Amino acid sequence: MKLATVQRQDREIAAFVINENVLLVEDANKHFKTNWETSIFEMIQKEQLEELTAWFNENVFSNIGELEKYLIPITNVKFGPLYRHPRKIWGIGLNYVEHAADLSEKAPDTEPASFLKPDTTIIGPGDEIQIPVQSERTTAEAELGLIIGKKTKNVSEEEAPYVIAGYTTIIDMTTEDILQRNPRYLTRSKSFDTFFSFGPCLITPDEVSDVNALRVTTVINGLEHRSNIVSNMTFKPWYLVSFHSKVMTLLPGDIISTGTPGAVVISDGDSVECHIDGFPMLANTVKDLKVATVSKGK
Repeated sequence: MKLATVQRQDREIAAFVINENVLLVEDANKHFKTNWETSIFEMIQKEQLEELTAWFNENVFSNIGELEKYLIPITNVKFGPLYRHPRKIWGIGLNYVEHAADLSEKAPDTEPASFLKPDTTIIGPGDEIQIPVQSERTTAEAELGLIIGKKTKNVSEEEAPYVIAGYTTIIDMTTEDILQRNPRYLTRSKSFDTFFSFGPCLITPDEVSDVNALRVTTVINGLEHRSNIVSNMTFKPWYLVSFHSKVMTLLPGDIISTGTPGAVVISDGDSVECHIDGFPMLANTVKDLKVATVSKGK
């Protein structure tokens, strides 16, 4: 099952993504006389996704003819971020050895190089990434996101798949020049507004047969910058879930952004994309606030 958040007038509401269309969950509720939550975050909080997936697979496609009047072409909707206020966003730095080489750094090999990001960084598909005036070298990084589905503490790697609500595409940003001045500036370099795009879809685990086989690709202006397979991560997804659950309790809706195969320097006017096998593409445009400041000064 694929879920997205779409913007309808002044609301952001959940929808099923069905081929090239979306079906609002509230319309499905109306048709089937069900009572599913109409916010993805609330679905996750109430641990509805496993039951919802089973219901969706049993009922929606077999009744698709009856639902045609509710279907909205994807081209007619604006997607938002899946939700805006997770309790925690964990990022993982230098999780592919090749990416560490890009920065002339040694990849961590004993423990993940993790950091936390605030929810004020969140934007959605098509929104503008803003390069801050404090930075002359900002990068964008395509990543696979893990969405936690259950309250989780001290789980093993074997247990980790069973606490996942789903997966998503992410574009994470870094003011690389600020970070390179001093590694203690990591939090600031990752925390500017607009520095975390995620969506458009939450993909439930039943649609991903092998997460380690997924290919993640950073694309800029239509050209592939760097691509790699999840199995080439130093710390793979189930290890990351287990490791961080032993640091602090993971809560429904928490996000783990698992690391990028390669960061690309972005400039005003660029378009950046995250491609993952079988996932709808995530894309954002770039605006350099220094350019805007200069233009205003003229």
